[in-house]
Parts: sequence; C-alpha cells; structure tokens
Amino acid sequence: MATGTLKIRRRLSVEEYCEGIIKGNRRTLSKALTLAESQKQEDRQLFQEVLQKVMPYTGKSLRIGITGLPGAGKSTLIENAGTMLIGQGHQVAVLAVDPSSAVTGGSILGDKTRMSQLSSMPQAFIRPSPSGHSLGGIAAKTRESILLCEAAGFDIIIVETVGIGQTGAEVYNMTDIFLLMLLTGAGDELQAVKKGISELADIIVINKADGNNEEKAQQMKKSLEQIFDQTNKHGNKNILLHSSLKSNRTEHLLDAISNMQKHKMRSGQFLQKRKTQNLDWMHAEINKLLIQDFYESNIYQSASENYEKQVIEGSCPPALAAKKLLEVYRKGINNF
Repeated sequence: MATGTLKIRRRLSVEEYCEGIIKGNRRTLSKALTLAESQKQEDRQLFQEVLQKVMPYTGKSLRIGITGLPGAGKSTLIENAGTMLIGQGHQVAVLAVDPSSAVTGGSILGDKTRMSQLSSMPQAFIRPSPSGHSLGGIAAKTRESILLCEAAGFDIIIVETVGIGQTGAEVYNMTDIFLLMLLTGAGDELQAVKKGISELADIIVINKADGNNEEKAQQMKKSLEQIFDQTNKHGNKNILLHSSLKSNRTEHLLDAISNMQKHKMRSGQFLQKRKTQNLDWMHAEINKLLIQDFYESNIYQSASENYEKQVIEGSCPPALAAKKLLEVYRKGINNF
C-alpha cells in the first residue's frame, strides 16, 4: 500500500500576512479574510495585529453599498458595473454577503458563480461571506474585510447585502455611496418608503427597465419622484432606470455614482461620514465585547441559574432578573 506524508500547513506570520496583502497577493488576502472570520482567540489576536499594521494603506477606496430584494438583479448589475470599472483602470473588490446555511453556517448562493465573468478578471476580487446571525444582512467582519481589500490596492469596494428583511442601515453605515435596487410591478416603491430604506439611499435603481417593462419602469420612476417631492425635505431623489441589456444605462449609473462622490467630497460629507462610521464602529465593538464579557464571566455563570429558574417559574419578572444579574456582575467587577 502506498504511503504518503501528511502536509502540515504553516501559519503565516504577521509580517508575511502584511507583505502579501500590501503586494495585492490574492491568496494571502483570502487567508487574512478567513482569519478575520475565525472564532479562535489566537486567530483573532493575530488578525488584529495584521489589521493594525496595514491600516496606513487603507481608506483610499470608494465604498459602494447595494441592497434590494432577492431577484432584483444586484449580482448582474455588479458584474456589469465592475467590468466597466476595470475597463476604466480600477481594481474592484466585491464583498457579497450570502444567506447562511442552517447546517454548515457557510454561504448558500456563492456569488462567484453568479459573477463568472467578473471573477475571472485579475483586477477583480470576489469574496462570498455567510451572513451568519448578524443583523442587516451583513457579515460580522465586513468592515474589516473592506480595510483589508483597500490595503491590497482595491480602489472600488462593493458590498452586496443579502436583501432579506434587513433595513439597509448596516450597509449604509459602512459605505460611501448607497444604492437601493427595485423592480417594476412588485409594489417596491411604496414598501421602500414605508420601511425608510429609501431615505438612506443615495441612488435608487429601477432595474430590468426594458422590453415590456420599459413603460412600467417609467411610471414607477414618476411615482417615486412624486413621493419624494412630498416626503423628502432635501428635494428630488436620484432615481435611475437600469437594464443589463442596455450598457449605456450602466454607464449612466456609474456617472451618477461618480458625481455623487464628487458632490460629497466638495461638501465635506464624504470625510465626515467616514469619521462618524469609525466612531459608530468603535461603539458597536464596545457593546459586543461587553455583552461577550458578561455572558462568559464566572460571575454570570454562577448567578444565572438561580435567576433563570425564577423567570421560568414566574416568580421574578424577566426585566427585574436582568437588572439583578447586572448588579451582581457590576459588584463582582468592583470587588475584583
């Protein structure tokens, strides 16, 4: 019987990760993104060291967020727009947040299969990531992934959301330009306004505006413009028609994004939003770490069983039990 040797994968050092990322090595970048998604403490520590060292190379991209219901054509739009952007000399990274498998926790859809042309280009990098249990349809480490892609030299970062029930606030809070994609005949225009997601959008894209849908799309555009004339104190919303069958409309969309970026840069909104996003990110991390520390503490472990029993039996209101547990936790910390 043939025998073989077991190959042991060597862990890269901080310096090797940083060197590979800065040089734009796709393999090293992929490994770093996997490291970011790891739940192991040693991986998290290593990743934080890598991220800190590459920070001087970040922040120089345009971050574009795209949200919309499944089937709205987000992936097709990204592939067409990404291909055009590469033709203009850009390096494009796509962070496609897929629904998570309930069995494996991994991505179900796999956007690389839905963007085959774009993924084959050396100037493009596509990373499908499972949304997991995070809110807003955004993978837990999307912000870190954006920074790593920037450090690797990508000057256009596109974040595509799952588009299933999320408000869109998460992608809005980590990107510079936010697009909402709608379809004709689905009642999306009213639903979008009701949910408030359209208030966050810089550009609303009515997709598949071709053939028999052309007239419906024009009517939908007029309807949305009337709605925003009545509800939006800032005036008209940037509403565009799009079709993957008409390349000039993709060009018009890219022009609109470019003009929006220039406007935000001139007005100071661009840099101010980046600063606000970083502070919001820091506060969100504090909240996450505090909750994690609370539940993992020996203090909670020893006191929770008693209060959980009282809540189950109905002898203690849940709100009061939570307050008591926090008091025990604070007292334990102060006595430490």
